[in-house]
Amino acid sequence: MTAPPDDAALLAAELLARRWLPRQHPRVKRALIDADLWQAVQERLAQVGLRLVDNIHADHVTVALQRAAEPAVFGEGGLDGSNNIELPRDGVSLLVVLWSLIVLPKRERQAARAAAAEADHQGEMFRADKPMPTAAAVSPVVSYKALLADFGNQLGKKVRLESNLKRLEAQGFIVRRGDDIGEGPLLDLLLDYDTLAPRILEGALGEVLARNRKEAGERSHPQLPPPEKAEAVSGGPRRPPPAGEGAMQQEEA
Repeated sequence: MTAPPDDAALLAAELLARRWLPRQHPRVKRALIDADLWQAVQERLAQVGLRLVDNIHADHVTVALQRAAEPAVFGEGGLDGSNNIELPRDGVSLLVVLWSLIVLPKRERQAARAAAAEADHQGEMFRADKPMPTAAAVSPVVSYKALLADFGNQLGKKVRLESNLKRLEAQGFIVRRGDDIGEGPLLDLLLDYDTLAPRILEGALGEVLARNRKEAGERSHPQLPPPEKAEAVSGGPRRPPPAGEGAMQQEEA
């Protein structure tokens, strides 16, 4: 008679079946505070060439291939490609753009709120640890219309953009709510922040991100025109021009 699966086996099985689980899932919550259970899950997954993926900035956990297993699974040709989920080149570029517009600002907000909470409780005698703000609480959304206007020409225009957005949504990288594009369960788990962030901030998208931060600040603290020029100001804000011209640098996801 087969023994019933233990908690480690059940959590590993559920991750394989569902692809990702929220950090608030009962078994995930237990694994995050129980080092023995966490290690047991890692060992079960390692037996089939997988690893448990988690970071404190994401609201989910997932599984991914171990590096050592990648050549055997994908072959050398697969490793030479830009990705292993059959995204076209413009789909990879779209993924990097959305990661830059969502994950980078989100992590800045998480770090700022955590620092503010730490400063507020410096003088407490019995200070409690404050958790990292959740992704759902601070993750920005991207407007589909703005994305099309700013990057449509570089990303294949409307038809290709819409097709690749559907691919990314099906893969769990994004979620869509009407015109808004938000962070999906895997966006901040399966892209390497330490590798991508420096390349993006110092590369082709750095200027775009700086402009977006400036515009966000201006919306938060609008500047009124001088009285003598008030009559010359039109009745509404003008839309900024599209992002910089030229082909966008391709990044490996």
